Amino acid sequence: MKKINVAAIQCCLSDSVSNNIKKIIDLIREAKKNDVHIIVVPELFEGSYFCKKKDKIFFKLAQEACKNKTIIYFSTLARDLNIVIIISFFEKYQFYYYNSVAVIDADGSLLNIYRKSHIPEGSGYEEKFYFEPGNTGFLVSKAKYGNIGVAICWDQWFSETARILTLQGSDIILYPTAIGSEPNNPFLKTRRMWQNSMIGHSVSNCIPIVAANRVGKENGQFFYGHSFIVNNKGEKCFQIKEYDEGYIFYSFNFQKFKKYRDDFGFFKDRRPELYTQIVSMIK
Repeated sequence: MKKINVAAIQCCLSDSVSNNIKKIIDLIREAKKNDVHIIVVPELFEGSYFCKKKDKIFFKLAQEACKNKTIIYFSTLARDLNIVIIISFFEKYQFYYYNSVAVIDADGSLLNIYRKSHIPEGSGYEEKFYFEPGNTGFLVSKAKYGNIGVAICWDQWFSETARILTLQGSDIILYPTAIGSEPNNPFLKTRRMWQNSMIGHSVSNCIPIVAANRVGKENGQFFYGHSFIVNNKGEKCFQIKEYDEGYIFYSFNFQKFKKYRDDFGFFKDRRPELYTQIVSMIK
């Protein structure tokens, strides 16, 4: 079975959509030189992270998926380069707004649109003002190079997300991300917690995980980068530094991982009949 090269992009982003898209495209083309097959870019990469504050003016940034020029452009790029591209965008659907991801296959076709399930709210991350909770459920896309599970940023902290995607047949889980400083609590450093949470998901589900984060200062808010890749044992393969831009990639044998997962026993020893309480408990 051929090994699949999976990459994550990390970069500084600005208010200029054209500059951001060009930067992402250049990095994708650079990654392709290393025969990358699947690539994920940071959350809401088209502009600066507008969710820092509540302002209705930003709703004008949202687009319908079928008319989104960025999706159309990256679909062409995916086809030309024969790679799978995962891109995040601000979606308008009828009267609703979502934080969404488009999964584009290597032939340029749009496989799925996933809408972020868990929406954060707090100083510097006022996403509940802009986005409805996603209504797609968790989706696995059967792409040319494997079964791809995708979730978005705050979804990373919820173990149920990774477990469901794995049970649905994901070979790998990809997370577009925008996470950094806490404006009202400069002493709260979440980078290690953020990574450890996903490493735990990897270990418990015997699945590789890739996270692509923004980096740098945007309107006084700092994004700490540290995009990283872990294998199916939760071992960190590569990480981008706190201030660096660029990409990382790693080679995976998904068939080998399936055997490892079957042998380890986490899934054959599950007791689903005992887990119904989790959906009936009142907070």
